Amino acid sequence: MPTIAEIARSLGFKAEGDVEIEILRPAHPSEATADALALAMDPKYLPLLNQGAARAAMIPEGADWRALGLEAAILTGRARFAMAGVTQMFAPVRDPAPGIHSSAIVSEDAVIGDGVEIGPLCVLETGVRIGDGCRILGQVTIGAGARIGPGALIHHGARICAGVEIGARVIIHPNACIGSDGFSFVTPEKGAVEAAKESGGATVVAGAENTVWARIYSLGRVRIGDDVEIGAGATIDRGTVADTVIGSGSKLDNQVQVGHNVSIGENCILCGQVGVAGSAEIGDRVVLGGQSGVADHTKIGNDVLVMASSGASGNVKSGSIYGGTPALPRNELGKMLMAQRRLPRLVEDIEALKKRFSD
Repeated sequence: MPTIAEIARSLGFKAEGDVEIEILRPAHPSEATADALALAMDPKYLPLLNQGAARAAMIPEGADWRALGLEAAILTGRARFAMAGVTQMFAPVRDPAPGIHSSAIVSEDAVIGDGVEIGPLCVLETGVRIGDGCRILGQVTIGAGARIGPGALIHHGARICAGVEIGARVIIHPNACIGSDGFSFVTPEKGAVEAAKESGGATVVAGAENTVWARIYSLGRVRIGDDVEIGAGATIDRGTVADTVIGSGSKLDNQVQVGHNVSIGENCILCGQVGVAGSAEIGDRVVLGGQSGVADHTKIGNDVLVMASSGASGNVKSGSIYGGTPALPRNELGKMLMAQRRLPRLVEDIEALKKRFSD
């Protein structure tokens, strides 16, 4: 078990008190036992320390650990960043098992790097290339010609379709599907959707019941940069002709849907159930809150935050915060919400005026 001194040194923080206390695990302050490190980096958690039995805790810089009844403390700065470091230290690690499981099916012309683990019931089709040190866990399918960079971790049941290119150190969680066909269809003549958009009408045009859909096939690929993480059940469609691109360092949460021809920049965050429609362009360092959506062909600049459950249907300039559906700049959205809250009072005032003038 690591000591307080070893944990602090590893994370680059200062430790005080009995720094030789050994730690079994991190814990919530109210549930911490004597062998646990209580995580109280946020000041609001400090009062909870007396509910547990922790001898040591991670606390904010400037907090008085003696007054909190502790024997030792690690003094931290940014709480969430400290949480990232300490959870990484104690995260369970399964030792890699290099080699190809006997039940895996690997094409004879696949190129497998050094130290690669390929788990049970995996299928690697013709022309696949796997970089050094990759871990491909059970029941993963990798389509023809796909390439995966060194150090990648592909969790159980993920599907990597033909021609997909994945960079170094990428993590793909269970049951994600990368490189499926895009959702793209067209009618021989203008269909109801096109006609309604052009006319601005509120009803479906005549003849729409005769619509027949023809598939537009996806000939492009998906290209994923380095250090990307793709959540469980996420889906990324291949491009129609141009590629769908996910920039290096970007993180996609569970059940995110990225449509065909989408371009996502570097170090973006797409939270759970985000949907990005075809041909949208998203800049660098963009955060899309949970259940938000981006309409097709929309352009979102760099350093943009789209609030949860919002719908971006028009272009968004860099450095903006947008919210609502359709999404608006946050200050405009705030004014609209305040105005909506005043509506009941306004209706009462109008009714009172109508009664006064009708008497």
